Parts: sequence; C-alpha cells; structure tokens
Amino acid sequence: MRDRKFGQKAVLVLLPGLAALAGCQSDLRVLEGYMTGSFSSAEQHLADPENFHDIRLHMVPIWSQRADGPWLYVEQAAAQRPQRPYRQRVYHLRANPDRTLESVIYELPGDPLRFAGAWKEPAMLDELSPNALVLRDGCSITLRKAENETFVGSTAGEGCSSSLRGASYATSEVVIEADRLMSWDRGFDSEDQQVWGATKGGYVFTKDVPPPPREP
Repeated sequence: MRDRKFGQKAVLVLLPGLAALAGCQSDLRVLEGYMTGSFSSAEQHLADPENFHDIRLHMVPIWSQRADGPWLYVEQAAAQRPQRPYRQRVYHLRANPDRTLESVIYELPGDPLRFAGAWKEPAMLDELSPNALVLRDGCSITLRKAENETFVGSTAGEGCSSSLRGASYATSEVVIEADRLMSWDRGFDSEDQQVWGATKGGYVFTKDVPPPPREP
C-alpha cells in the first residue's frame, strides 16, 4: 500500500511538468506557423520612407524530418533587389526548461548567395546539415508568449557581437503575431552609441504579400 501511495505522489509531481512541456511544444508549433511565410514592410515604408525601407522577408521550414524542433530558412532583401538578399540565416526554434522559447541563429557556410531563392525551393538546402552551419553565438532570441497570443522576445545583453559599421555588439527585439511581426535590429559601438539599424523603432512586416515573380 505504501509503495502504491508513493507511486501516486510521483505521478502527481510529474503531471504538471509534463503538462508544461506539452504546452511549450504547442506554443512552439504556433510560433513556427506565425513565422512561416512571406512578409513585407511596404506599408510602413510608404508611411515613413525617410526612416524605413521597403524590405521583403521570407521564412520557410526546412529539414522537417528532424525531431529536434522546427528549422527555418530566412531570407531578407530590398524590394528592388529580391534576387540579392543582404541577410540569409537559419533559425532553430526550441523550447527551454524554463518554459521560454528560443530562436537560435545560424549563418550559412561559405557564400550564402548560392542559396538565394531557397525560400521558393527549400530542397536547395537538403545538401546541408546543422553541423555545417555557423552559430551566431550570443545572438539567440528568447521569447515568451504574451496573453494576447503574441510572442515577445529579444537578445540578452551585449553578447551578440557585430563589427558592421564600427559596431561592437548588436541587439534584436521582436514581437511576433499571427499576421505580422516587428523586428528591431540595432548595432552599438563600444561606447553604447547606435551605429546602424533603424532609429525610430522596429520594422513592421505584414504577412502574406504575394511573392515576386520568378526571374526568366
């Protein structure tokens, strides 16, 4: 009888942890759905062209056969030059023991432009594996689910190094919703002065913009 009671108590202790884990996995799938698709900052650019460019952002799932959480290929380019993206990354979404979610950031090996357009043909990345990617150490974004079903997150401190335009480190802040996302990336020098990135606030990307036509 004593062993049975002990077993029942052990089950009761485990159940909340299992429920939390299931909730995190469910949130992870929702986050992946929010992030997947084509986005544009055209509306924001039209409203404030001096401070925001017209940028196209594409995120598509890759390596769906893996069991270690969603992987996304990310491509960002000026609307005028969609075939020449200025940023290409791979994001690994995962759940943490503290019930937060995390987007781990990787760079592509070698010349990333050889994968330009892979958001239209994700199979272009089948030749790669996570072991071939270059981790952006300190640049991961930790996210928490807000009450309004959005995900809010940022990098931590000054750990994301950057040398762009004299920067010492970079920061990222994001708010991810079902139909749009806000992303504010900034670079700061060793004296904490901003040297690149938007100064009036984050870029707002609206989802489900028709993709640009294929090049002939």
